[in-house]
Amino acid sequence: MITATDILVLLAMLVGTAGIVLPVLPGLLVVWLAFLVWAIDQPDGSGWVAFVGASALYAAGLVAQYVYPGRRLRSAGVQTWVIALSLVMAVVGLFVIPVVGAPIGFVAAIYLLELVRRREPSGAWGATKQAVRAVGLSVGIELVTALAMITVWGSAVWARVH
Repeated sequence: MITATDILVLLAMLVGTAGIVLPVLPGLLVVWLAFLVWAIDQPDGSGWVAFVGASALYAAGLVAQYVYPGRRLRSAGVQTWVIALSLVMAVVGLFVIPVVGAPIGFVAAIYLLELVRRREPSGAWGATKQAVRAVGLSVGIELVTALAMITVWGSAVWARVH
């Protein structure tokens, strides 16, 4: 039987997933925390087995969402300090322009810092295009991770109900 906790956890997971696409919430963290709440609520302890699997997915997703886009940026010649400053500007951008400020701040900082560093707009623009692709890759990895975690949760609920 589907419980009220199941429904609330599913809603929280969907809100978390939406938070990945519209970066208002730490989406993947919300999905993981909702899973934790569900695991705690399971009387027979079966939720913990699924939670361990989801936690492994969560950890792998966190690592992947920073490693692969970072490699892509470095292969495009964007230096680590430029990425670090751009991440700081993404945080600032999130507070200056809610919802869309983080990606705007990140991409704008990449362009401006690369323009100063390279002294040529075409090189800075090439680095900026790679930054946009890297942001898209990071969001995609996070989204796939969230959907995989939700699938694990749904499978555990289905197994319990049937």
